[in-house]
Amino acid sequence: MANIAHFMIPANNVDRAKRFYQALLGWKIEPTENSGDPAMMAQMQYHDIVTGEAKEGQLNTGGLYKRHMNENLLTFVEVGDIDAILANVEILGGRVILPKEEIRGVGLTAMIQDSEGNAIGLWKPEKMQGGKG
Repeated sequence: MANIAHFMIPANNVDRAKRFYQALLGWKIEPTENSGDPAMMAQMQYHDIVTGEAKEGQLNTGGLYKRHMNENLLTFVEVGDIDAILANVEILGGRVILPKEEIRGVGLTAMIQDSEGNAIGLWKPEKMQGGKG
C-alpha cells in the first residue's frame, strides 16, 4: 500500500512562510542541502522542513518553496514501482502532469492529477532503485 511520505508547501514569499510555520508550529525549516541541482534549488528557494522527531506511523518531513504556478499544498506518495503506477494513471481517469524524473540523492519523482483534478506527487526513494522496491 502506498503511503504519504512527504509534503510540499508553495509560498508566494518563502521567508514570510518560513517565519509563520516556525513561530506557529515550531517546525525546523532550513535551506536544503540536497545533492540535487543547486541552481534549480536556488531558483525554487527550496527549504527542508522537519516537523518533529520521527515516530512510527507519522510523517515528519516536508519542503517549502517559491510558488511558480497556482499550485496548492502537494503530498508525495511513496511507491515501489513508479512505472506501473504511471502506466495506470490515464486508464483510471487521471493524467500525468510531470513525467518521471530522477533527482540525485532523492530518487524518482513524478506528478499526476487524479480523476478529480487534485495533484499528487509520486516518489520512489533512491534506496529502492535497482529492484529493491
